Amino acid sequence: MKKVALEHAVGEVLGHDITEVNLKQGRKGVAFRRGHVIEPRDLDRMKNLGKRHIYVWEGNENRIHEDDAARILAPLLAGEGIRFDPEPHEGKIGFYAERDGIFKVDVARLERINARAIPSLPTIHNNFPVTPTKQVAAFRIIPLSCAPEVIEHIESELLEPLLYVKPYVVEEASILVTGNEVYHGHIRDDFIPTLSRKLERFGVEVSTAQVLPDVQHIISRVLKEAVARTRLVLVTGGTSVDPDDVTLLAMEEAGVVFPFQGNPIQPGNNMTIGYKDNTTVVAVPAAALFFAATALDIFLPRMLAGERIDPAELVRRGHGGLCHFCARCVYPVCPFGAGE
Repeated sequence: MKKVALEHAVGEVLGHDITEVNLKQGRKGVAFRRGHVIEPRDLDRMKNLGKRHIYVWEGNENRIHEDDAARILAPLLAGEGIRFDPEPHEGKIGFYAERDGIFKVDVARLERINARAIPSLPTIHNNFPVTPTKQVAAFRIIPLSCAPEVIEHIESELLEPLLYVKPYVVEEASILVTGNEVYHGHIRDDFIPTLSRKLERFGVEVSTAQVLPDVQHIISRVLKEAVARTRLVLVTGGTSVDPDDVTLLAMEEAGVVFPFQGNPIQPGNNMTIGYKDNTTVVAVPAAALFFAATALDIFLPRMLAGERIDPAELVRRGHGGLCHFCARCVYPVCPFGAGE
């Protein structure tokens, strides 16, 4: 790019966007766009924006402009369920979810791209639940231009798309509540309405919801029936460590395999994820009734996307796995459960 003093810039074609930040109006945006032909009346405004020089894109140098870099790489970055801005804005292109699901990014490749220091590619967290129009990433190069080798290096990391949205595949779920105190009507059941609301947020229909007595063979039989009907079964009550808790024993009797007992996250560390055939079976502790966000909320979107949670990941989730217990819960826009 050619650097031109502002007093000699009239008639020149601006080679980059010039940004204006107005704190009083709460606005940040483009004051002058790339390609703008500078007029005498523009000079005072540019001075007020702190400009003493402008840069003219000559087009005959072996450099790639920030806008062109974004245009080249955006289609390679975006995978299924992702759309991107048709044109760069201040050198940046945004990426957005096109469907409900969980956002996926290959973190290792993302780190290698950003390690070049010239590209800037921030994303939201991997496995974050998204809805259509949610912004998930943004790309730009930090300087106004870069060498072609930088773009070629990034392209070599994008033989497969870096970003995509994995859709939910579970459409129906079952809820089984165990406990004599609920079964005989001594206390009201709050589990079914609470868990139903959590599932309905993701478009999941609760096709079976039953309250069962603390009888192992009955729980085992009904659980087998639920597993045969739905791909997700949430089981509550009698799932902790009291001597008279029979629910976990009934789940094991029904053939549910638990790769890991409980999890290190609090609240909800007694939540245990198991599997029977193609169905995920979750023992949900009472914490799900009392707290807005628990271990169940962290893993539920991924279960609905058909993923199996690896025990090694459960162990890593202890880092960042303690809720901040904020006065007003804003989960999932929150660090709870985000770190590994």
